[in-house]
Amino acid sequence: MHFYSYHGFYEEEQKLGNSFYVDLIIDVDLNKSWSTDNLSDTINYGHLYKIVEDEMKIKSKLIENIGYRIIQRIKSDYPQINNVKVRVHKPNPPIHGKIENIYVELEW
Repeated sequence: MHFYSYHGFYEEEQKLGNSFYVDLIIDVDLNKSWSTDNLSDTINYGHLYKIVEDEMKIKSKLIENIGYRIIQRIKSDYPQINNVKVRVHKPNPPIHGKIENIYVELEW
């Protein structure tokens, strides 16, 4: 998922913003949905996107905080999920040197 958000430790980052990418990997039992073909028997990926979108709108200094909040919301809304892995990518961080991308990966 791609977002333009205003996260960062430095004031300039919070004013100018930057592109961010978020990857979600979830582990959930999907056996029922295979046979029923019913959205209520699985995870609504549109709702997962909305959770991430909402959390990306809240300014944070650290991408670790963003990942933590995303996991908390997902686990709250979908207790049937066994495991959640979130990667929050920050392209071109304001670090001296050639760095294309940094990311933090959190798992619960």
